[in-house]
Amino acid sequence: MYYYIIKISLSAALIMLISEIAKRSSFWGAVLASLPFISIIAFIFLYEETKDTQEVSKLSTDIFWLVIPSLALFIALPLLLKRGFNFYLSLGIACLITIASYYLMTITLKKFGIL
Repeated sequence: MYYYIIKISLSAALIMLISEIAKRSSFWGAVLASLPFISIIAFIFLYEETKDTQEVSKLSTDIFWLVIPSLALFIALPLLLKRGFNFYLSLGIACLITIASYYLMTITLKKFGIL
């Protein structure tokens, strides 16, 4: 039980830290957010729980391929906001575009036998 509390606390602390830094400097908030902290933490937790380096390797490879469609959010959101769309509407549309990008990437990766 304590292990799960540590996992949740660490993840929440990172999110809070990024948002607080971003209030002062969007650049440094972006730098911190762009670092793969969550992936690194996931690698550590997965390895500690399974001691299976193959699982860690697979997770790392899968993350690599799925970072590509996640970039759709960071393209769509600022474009929509610059066009004057409401923040929440922009975020919702950007999320839908990202979901569609994930779906297309998943289909593509399966077609080529990567997933």
